[in-house]
Amino acid sequence: MRPLRVALIGSRGIPARYGGYETLMEELSTRLVRLGLDVTVYCRSHNTPRSLGCYKGVRVTVLPTLRTKHLDTPVHTLLACLHASRQDFDAALVVNSVNAIFVPLLRATGTPVALHVDGIERQRAKWGLLGQFAYSLSERLAVLFPNALITDAEVIRQYYLETHKAESSVITYGVDPQPVSPGETMQRLGLDSRRFFLYVSRFEPENNPHRVAEAYRAVEGDLPLVMVGGAPYADRFVQSFTKGADPRVLFPGPIYGEGYRELLSHARAYIHATEVGGTHPALVEAMGYGNCVVVNETPENREVAVDSGLYFDARQPATLAEHLQALSDNSELWEERGRRAETLASARYSWRTVSEEYAELFRELAQREPARSS
Repeated sequence: MRPLRVALIGSRGIPARYGGYETLMEELSTRLVRLGLDVTVYCRSHNTPRSLGCYKGVRVTVLPTLRTKHLDTPVHTLLACLHASRQDFDAALVVNSVNAIFVPLLRATGTPVALHVDGIERQRAKWGLLGQFAYSLSERLAVLFPNALITDAEVIRQYYLETHKAESSVITYGVDPQPVSPGETMQRLGLDSRRFFLYVSRFEPENNPHRVAEAYRAVEGDLPLVMVGGAPYADRFVQSFTKGADPRVLFPGPIYGEGYRELLSHARAYIHATEVGGTHPALVEAMGYGNCVVVNETPENREVAVDSGLYFDARQPATLAEHLQALSDNSELWEERGRRAETLASARYSWRTVSEEYAELFRELAQREPARSS
């Protein structure tokens, strides 16, 4: 009996080099392979080398796209769905609600589809009227076209249920802590263990990097704030808070892999300032590595961090500065909150559990609507 064949579509691809969906694709695909599934991840040519045909046992299909703010995702997903519709997959996972419009291409050829919608994308400040309209329409299509709807937080599940009368399955993200000793990354940035604050996110308005940088001006002391990230289509916005920033704030750009784990392993606290989305992988990872987490208070973020977090209002930077000052002055506070976060993450967020839940979902989908026979 051949293994279940699954396609993962809609992200930039693997290895993870961007955000939450890419982290999901890498962590999920490699674990599904270990569970005995035959997995293909569709990747974009500007993210993944065209020559990479296999990654840790995962099949890799690299396709082109139009690398612009509004067309990057839909063009690549269209091409990926057309390609996948000819490959006899038993099931597919499509991520990002804006890709809902392409789900019928797969279903028309007998491939059952689960759609992962993340948060309420139309609320992101980076989208203009066209983007907001596209995501508003996509929300409606997301409850009509796929065989199964996936949300990653109870708050988002409730939103789809109350707004669209649509049931969904909540599958969160996981963390697999792999602490590393201080090394090249910290040396390059001049950092000492537990003597810096860490912020990791795409530099987009709804993630509030500008307000985090502003808040840090009011914090006394010499501890650096390391702001890891960037944004491909937001040069003017990024310059608005990086040019002339407090000299204690470091902007090393995106950091992945070993360097990222190095920073997570040795930060005093992690600042999570997002306004939009469900469960954020970066927050889960920071908790899993035992960081005290300082969190923008939204229902989704509080669902994840519960009583382990120190909460602030991103629209009032002084509320963040107050917490950071306390963490600068009080070692017992960040140590106790870090232990609390690590315990919570260990109990609730496991990539092993996440991958098993997806594997079971794919088996159910394959039985519900078998793909074409080869």
